[in-house]
Amino acid sequence: MSVQRKWIDRFVPGIGVALEYDRSWLRSDLVAGAALFTLLIPAGMAYAEAAGLPPVTGLYATIIPLLAYAVFGPSKVLVIGPDSSLAPMIAAAVLPLAVDDTDRAVALAGLLAILTGLILIVGRALNLGFVTGLLSKPVRVGYLNGIALVVFASQLPKLMGVSGSAESTWDHFGQVLNAVAAGGINATAFLIGLASLVAIGIPKLLHWKFPGIVVAVAGSMIATAVLGLTDVVPVVGALPQGLPAPALSGLQPSDLASLIGPAAGIALIAFADTGVLSRTLADRYGYRVDGSQEMGALGVANLAGGVLGGFPISASTSRTPVSIEAGARTQLAGFVAALLVAVFMLLAPGLMAFLPSSTLAAVVIAAVASIVDIKTLVRLARMSRTETVLLIAAFLGVVFVGVLQGIAIAVGLALLAFVRQAWSPYRTELVKVGDVPGFHDIDRHPEGERIPGLVIARFDAPLFFANSTLFSDYIRGLVAEAPEPVLMVIVAAEPITGLDTTATDTLVELDKHLEQEGIDLVFAEMKGPVKDRLVKFGVGSRFGPDHFFPTTNNAVKAYKGDLDD
Repeated sequence: MSVQRKWIDRFVPGIGVALEYDRSWLRSDLVAGAALFTLLIPAGMAYAEAAGLPPVTGLYATIIPLLAYAVFGPSKVLVIGPDSSLAPMIAAAVLPLAVDDTDRAVALAGLLAILTGLILIVGRALNLGFVTGLLSKPVRVGYLNGIALVVFASQLPKLMGVSGSAESTWDHFGQVLNAVAAGGINATAFLIGLASLVAIGIPKLLHWKFPGIVVAVAGSMIATAVLGLTDVVPVVGALPQGLPAPALSGLQPSDLASLIGPAAGIALIAFADTGVLSRTLADRYGYRVDGSQEMGALGVANLAGGVLGGFPISASTSRTPVSIEAGARTQLAGFVAALLVAVFMLLAPGLMAFLPSSTLAAVVIAAVASIVDIKTLVRLARMSRTETVLLIAAFLGVVFVGVLQGIAIAVGLALLAFVRQAWSPYRTELVKVGDVPGFHDIDRHPEGERIPGLVIARFDAPLFFANSTLFSDYIRGLVAEAPEPVLMVIVAAEPITGLDTTATDTLVELDKHLEQEGIDLVFAEMKGPVKDRLVKFGVGSRFGPDHFFPTTNNAVKAYKGDLDD
């Protein structure tokens, strides 16, 4: 492979696919693009409204990112665009700064997308794809369940045709309850919304390939036009004609500081969702994607969308399967769908004057219903109390504290759980079990026998400042509780994958203490990089070659040999 081709595959993989494009794929990609197009318009507008932005921005955030990803994206079939999980985060970041100024809200959303894109691009340059590990599955499930409730609450008034505004989740519910008590529900709008939910839900329940969202949107528009309901129910209204264009006027330097934190949170969530879906598709269809490359492509897509009137986007778990089931083979399907949306914006944006707002609310509610995950909560409750607490904390943080703050709380709790696990890891004494080779956990094999004068200990974590004292105390405790005087302590050190300066000092102090008691401290199966750190920290002379053995068995043989001598 030439250097030029490697460069293309690394930075613009869509061009590489185009250079090797098989004409037999063209029909499938065109059909998939057309099928995808039918979903992009209602979904894009619905998620824009869920983010508190004009519906047209959802189309801008659809067209430009799809075109960018077709060139820079490594996944052949992934569809990106506005997403229900990001909408409340965007609203939480933008709306408090916009103060009911729609144009300013659009500009702020664009800046938010640009910052998100830049963070992802920098992350790609620094190979920071691993940071998504901060969002463990319990944290992500709790967050998504919280998001589902927040979004449902925000869309419920629109579904019922209730006018007015509310700030929090519970304010939305209160708004609906007050409307019910006062008879302020728009019965026609509510009926259309319920019918839209049924139209969307039935195909899913019956596993039909045809997307019910098309039936819901087209049916509600036809009913509104034929029955003359534009003055009876709230409608989206005609969209402005034209293609995406910059909409960043009126921004201030202080906006940059206000949005950089939310942008980092959105970048983390967007890449976590995109990376998981991208890897899943690559494994399923037999090709490879690079996580850092995916991060960079998502960054470019966000950056481009933000410059041209959009807002932050990520992979779509609802539209991607539609594209795949319709036969998509390459990025051309998304490219075609984006072009069809652009054509619609040029030729027929006025049709949206007949689209009821309650139908868009139904689209959003149906989307967030698919991310509710009760099964994982039940499973975790049976398996892990700690992870269950993390899930619930993430959920409650999103619902009660705020979307962005909830993510910070959840990540913080996940880090604390990690530190707690590393601070107090599993540790045990190893013993000989009959004729079974090796040495085994005494807690699992209480019938095992100790070797007289020898303690073999295992500590299942890296040694660092938070757990080094615990390690030292554990070794001293085993020595003190041994049934016979101890002559040697063997640390089965294979699980010890790291060492910091505090832990090194603790090891030295432990070695000195044991030496005063006439006890040798040695290590078996310690990894080379950990031994290198001992040398680097200047204690290599204390822990010479006689302190290390390739296996625990070798260390035991050496101990027995010394006794024989």
